[in-house]
Parts: sequence; structure tokens; C-alpha cells
Amino acid sequence: MIERILAILVKEFRQIFRDPRLKTVIFISPLVQLFLFGYAATRDLTNIPIAVFDRDNTKETRELIRRFYYSKYFDIKEFAKSEKEVKSLIDRTHVYAVLQFDKNFARDVYSGREAQAQFILDGTDSNSATIALGYANTVINTYNEETLARRLLAYPSPERIIPKIDLKERRWFNENLESRNYYLPGVIALIVTIMSLLLSSMAIVREKEIGTMEQLIVSPIRPVELILGKIVPFGIIALGQIVFITLVGVLWFHIPLRGNIIFLLLCTMIYLLTTLGIGLFISAISSTQQEAMMSVFLFFMPANLLSGFGYPIANMPQPIQYLTLLNPLRYFLFIVREIFLKGSGISILWDEMLVLLVMGVCIIFFSSLKFRKQLT
Repeated sequence: MIERILAILVKEFRQIFRDPRLKTVIFISPLVQLFLFGYAATRDLTNIPIAVFDRDNTKETRELIRRFYYSKYFDIKEFAKSEKEVKSLIDRTHVYAVLQFDKNFARDVYSGREAQAQFILDGTDSNSATIALGYANTVINTYNEETLARRLLAYPSPERIIPKIDLKERRWFNENLESRNYYLPGVIALIVTIMSLLLSSMAIVREKEIGTMEQLIVSPIRPVELILGKIVPFGIIALGQIVFITLVGVLWFHIPLRGNIIFLLLCTMIYLLTTLGIGLFISAISSTQQEAMMSVFLFFMPANLLSGFGYPIANMPQPIQYLTLLNPLRYFLFIVREIFLKGSGISILWDEMLVLLVMGVCIIFFSSLKFRKQLT
């Protein structure tokens, strides 16, 4: 039995390395995807183009403008002269926001009244607008605190004691709150998923297309040996890919890997039972490689949307949240992020691993039954 499985393994590896298209998919495609996602999959905003419309033109407004200019978040591109120009700048998307000061801004600041300033945002992208507004509030709040401190020093009032709360921040696991540190481990999970699905879904259907399936059926190879010989090579390749792209993520993008990479590989092996099983099922029901590829993407797109990669599962409607419990990618995504960012081990992740193991065994079993029916 071992000899026959090894013979199929050797055959599959030879077939893979003889096909230049497969070599591109296996070795070049994951690297391209990692770099594209690594630089694009981030919600951090810097150098947001803004304009300034200063109706007051005083030392106080210029001080606040200076703070916006020297922050890493904003890049002042224009100084508007009228409200019409403000509207035109945003309509033509020359700037993303406009900082506007009303008249008597400085007078209201010195008199203790509420000084009026506006931060006009292009709300087309609601997420980016919310982030930009948070950055603007940070700059304004810092200015308010320093202005109040200077006023208390200049005009001390022993009768009036203003309470002060000094809130200290302490960020765990992602100290600089970089979204790339959160997204790139997810990208690694996505790459392993799509690559293992694609490769395993082509395994059987390729034999059908080139006409060698009949030879395998009449050979002394048993169905279980053929199944193992077909999916094990792609599992080995997927493990090699996750080691390679993890090294690139850590060394090039400086993503923290606080957990054990051996434990990460163990969890990946359990997860691969699900993806290789699904790929085997797709390969069994498909007649051509194009049909198999379309079926893979038909499965992958909803699995990606329901995994929590781009959209928090907690924000989804309740019925959809229950539906995500059937998605293996949801559990693997959680495991990968926990290992990378928190260094979690089996004592924390055992329940997700158990769910994946049960899913993987069931998927492999039913996919094998479908495949055996075709052989008989």
C-alpha cells in the first residue's frame, strides 16, 4: 500500500514541476498576493489631503492649522477663499476634507466661549471618513488641553479647582494599532485556502481531461490509495507555502509572530483536511478544469465574506452569524491571528482546532464517498 501511494506521490510531484503554469501558481502567485495585500490591506490613513478655509485669520487659527500640517495624518493641499471653492474642492475630489474656521474664533477662545470650527468630510467612504474624523478630534483635543493648561497658569484661581483625570493608555498585542498587523495574518490564511482549493480541485479533473482516469481505474490501486496520493502532495505544498509566506511577512513586513510556528503548522494541517476535502469533492463533480476553477471561486467568495477577514462577524445579522459557524475559514482565521499577535497555544485554541478536525474528517469522508462512486 505504501509503495503504491508513494508512486502516485512521485507522479503528482513530477506532473506539477513539469507544468510551467502550475509552478507559477504554486510559487509566484502566493508571493504576488502577499505583497499586493500587504501594501493594500490596511485601514491606516496618512497624509490625508485637506483644504483650509480660514475666515478668522488670527494667530490662534494659524496655530491650529500648523498642528494639522505637522501631524502625520493630514496634508494641507489648498487654502480656500470662499464657500463656493470649498464645495468645488470636495465635489472634484481634490481634497478629502476641509478645515473651516468661523469669524471671531480667537475672540471666543480667549473669552471662554465655545469657539466654532468645522471639519467638512467627504462621506462617500464611511470607514475612511470615521478614521479621518478621529484623527482630527485627536489634534483638536490636544490643542484644547494645552490651551486650558496655559490659561490656568496665566490666571490661577484658588477658589476654583478643576478636576483632572489622567488616563494612561496601554495597548496589548498591537502596540501601535497598525491594521497591517491584523490583516496580514488573515491574508496568509486566505492564500493557503485558495491555493489548496485550486490545486486539489484540479487533481482528479485533470486526469479526466487528458484521458488517464480510465487507466487509474483499471490499475491495482485502491480508491483510498489514489485519494491519498492525490491530495497529500498539495497538502505538503500548502505547508511549504505557509512557511515561506510567513517568513516573508515577518522579515519584510515586520509582522510579529509571537506564537510557535510548529503549532501553526499543526493547525494548518488540521485545516487542510477541510480545504483538500472540498477540493476533492469539486474535482469529483467537475468535468473540466474550467468548471472546477469556477466552482472553487463560487465556494471561496462567500467563505471569505463570512470569515471575519474584512467585516466583523459581530456586526452581521444574527442568522448570518449562525451561518458563519459552518465556515472552516472562520476558525482558521481566528487561530492564525491568535498565534501571530497573541502567541496563543493549544490551551486557548483547542476548541477551534476540535471544530476544524471534526469538519475536516467529515468533509474528507463524504468527498471520498463521492469519489469512490465515480470509480465504481
